[in-house]
Amino acid sequence: MPLLSAYPFRCYPTRCEMGRGFSRLQWKKQAQLRLCNVSGFITELIEVHCDRPLLHVLFIPGNPGVVSFYKEFVEAIYGQLDEKASITAIGHISHTEKNWEKGRLFSLQEQIDHKIEFVDRQLQNSETPIVLVGHSIGSHISLEIFRRFPDKVAYCIGLYPFLTLNKESYQQIFIGTIAMSPILSTIISSLAALFGLLPNLISASLVKRSVGCSWSSSAVTATCTHLLKYHTVRNALFMAMTEFGKFSEEPDWTFIRRKGSQISFLFGIDDHWGPLSMFEEISKQAPGVSQSLEEEGHTHAFSCTEAGSVWVACHVVNLIKNQIFGLTLPDIFRGTSMEVKREWRWKLSRQSAAPITHPSSYGWIKAWVPNTNNLRNRLWCTRLVK
Repeated sequence: MPLLSAYPFRCYPTRCEMGRGFSRLQWKKQAQLRLCNVSGFITELIEVHCDRPLLHVLFIPGNPGVVSFYKEFVEAIYGQLDEKASITAIGHISHTEKNWEKGRLFSLQEQIDHKIEFVDRQLQNSETPIVLVGHSIGSHISLEIFRRFPDKVAYCIGLYPFLTLNKESYQQIFIGTIAMSPILSTIISSLAALFGLLPNLISASLVKRSVGCSWSSSAVTATCTHLLKYHTVRNALFMAMTEFGKFSEEPDWTFIRRKGSQISFLFGIDDHWGPLSMFEEISKQAPGVSQSLEEEGHTHAFSCTEAGSVWVACHVVNLIKNQIFGLTLPDIFRGTSMEVKREWRWKLSRQSAAPITHPSSYGWIKAWVPNTNNLRNRLWCTRLVK
């Protein structure tokens, strides 16, 4: 029987089950947009921090990598984690409101290197473990970060993952044709920029009536301020071109199998970027990977609606709670002093049940628990069962 009261986080599954009947939730703390210099490039961050985080959730967006689309999603994760974790969403280079990079184009590999540099400079020296969450192509980028920092990352979650080409998708063929042609990419980017010259009320109305009839106000605003810009669309198409070139190769099944207990994917029913054939292939190639199928009717662009943002955030929080904090006493006690063992037993004796045995990866927790001379390590061990 799960010891739910032993987890420091709470979750709200009923809110996620509301689906289309969702009404806006107001979290205590709002996510803030911040500009950050990463490798000499101006980068947009959406972040919300707590004073003593148990972990740091780093979110990598899809393509376009405009973090303003994920504001409600970030706030929902933070609120459902009971404000016990810090959340950061990092945008792609030049997928920004202003043309900071003066028209330079950035490939998939350059975007990956950019995120690795951010982790190395901003998060590497912190004792707080990292949970990577990626959407679409962000799932691939998250796996590359995981490969670079295997001891720092506690868990990696891919949402509607784009990991390989879907040759049966007409949408991918169409987008690939545009992305591969500099002329077509320039024309599409110029058309988007022309719409961006319209007054805000007119452009927002056009977006709402055309593609965003069910979108949240923040998604409509992000479209007008970021996507209707030449440099953003041109960079999104150039990045897509390099994605299609990269994904002509097979995923690195060896790495995914080796780290399978620390990886989870969420697929959609009708998603050409992450088709069910990929779900089946992962089950065959890496059976240790946790996979889920979303059947609530949300789309690949889940973050454009408030209901989608909260439902997927609840899924992420449940994974964090079950996969990361599903520890057993023998694994926690291994290499731990008798003083800490007694402290744990005393706290657990006040509960009505014992922690469940869960086949999750908890190797990282061993690095935080055994050294009880460090006050922070002892606090970590204690706070897990409060």
